[in-house]
Amino acid sequence: MAARLVVGLGNPGPKYQWTRHNAGFMVLDRLSHALGVSIAKKSFSGLYGEGSWEGQRLLLLKPQTFMNLSGRSVAEALRFHKLSLPDLIVVHDDIDIPFGRVKLKEGGGHAGHNGLRSLVQELGGAGFLRVRVGVGRPLRGDVADYVLQNFSHDEMADLPLFLDGVVGLMKSLFESGLPKTMSLYNNRDFLSAQQA
Repeated sequence: MAARLVVGLGNPGPKYQWTRHNAGFMVLDRLSHALGVSIAKKSFSGLYGEGSWEGQRLLLLKPQTFMNLSGRSVAEALRFHKLSLPDLIVVHDDIDIPFGRVKLKEGGGHAGHNGLRSLVQELGGAGFLRVRVGVGRPLRGDVADYVLQNFSHDEMADLPLFLDGVVGLMKSLFESGLPKTMSLYNNRDFLSAQQA
């Protein structure tokens, strides 16, 4: 059975639980619930769980190293399972995408995202799939402060809808592959679709 390592990026601890930078953790928690998989085992410097979906073995990982050292945890897991970069899916927050939208992307730069920067350094390449979860950009102020703030009250109200939409995208990715999923989901506004 083919295996995929699915990584959600974030920072450990209750202080960061609802911050924008933890969008990757939130998606992985929602996905694990939908799959009936617990991500509670301490392994690979992170929290880890295994399950399957549509004939694919899914290895779920939430690095507990803090965002800017995420690559260490991911490199450990890839090495242990003898997987390569194309077997890796990374879910992370993205300030260049509005809240409520998601984009899939293969490879590319880190765009200043410390988690991605760590992954590219530790893995020796960028040839993995990214699920870019839109958190929007601040109108003013520092981006680093913005991503470490909790989602706003209004965003928190919409977050369950948004996370369910991203889980739908992930299931489509496992079932139908990248091209079809990109055509269905890339830049779709999950919130307006639900309200229409």
